[in-house]
Amino acid sequence: MIMAFDGAPIDGSVYLDVVRVADHAPSWLDDAVSLWSMYGLAVFAVLAGVGWWFARRAGGAAAVTALAVPVVVVLAYSVDAVLKLVVREDRPCQGLRVKTLEECPAPGDWSFPSNHAAIAAAAAVALFFVSRRLGSFAAVAAVAMAVSRVWVGVHYPHDVVAGMLVGGLVALLSMTAARRWSRSVGRWIGSGRLRALVTVP
Repeated sequence: MIMAFDGAPIDGSVYLDVVRVADHAPSWLDDAVSLWSMYGLAVFAVLAGVGWWFARRAGGAAAVTALAVPVVVVLAYSVDAVLKLVVREDRPCQGLRVKTLEECPAPGDWSFPSNHAAIAAAAAVALFFVSRRLGSFAAVAAVAMAVSRVWVGVHYPHDVVAGMLVGGLVALLSMTAARRWSRSVGRWIGSGRLRALVTVP
């Protein structure tokens, strides 16, 4: 039998406070937060696409940096997923038995760190290397995603904080490394059949 980590002693009381506020919040607010929690990650994909589209006008190096964003996000998700398997923390909605806005995930769908928060933070940090404007917008969206995951009841606060730290750190290190190679990779891609990826036709 797999023994799961209980995160309730860390900030379970804060989690319960947030869930109670959500339970008494206006239905339109709960619906909006739930919608963002479930589908908001698509916004980061759109931002990455927009960043790449305009980066091509700035040259091959900028385009390669933009193309690295989704790769870095996948890497951050992978690191986060491994940490989940190592820590094996039960979802708070399982251990604390509370009514939540989002259906509680099944046992074995571990809580720490938050995948959503890691993906959002990784995208935000990576996008800063492409455009400060896009990165700033994504950063606000990432914080909103992290908060929403607690609001709907599927994560403790420490889950989303850790997820953002993991995603942000992986993205920072990866994008710093990618930027060193972006110029040479951009020239290589630009000289081949895939040049449309790094230049405007």
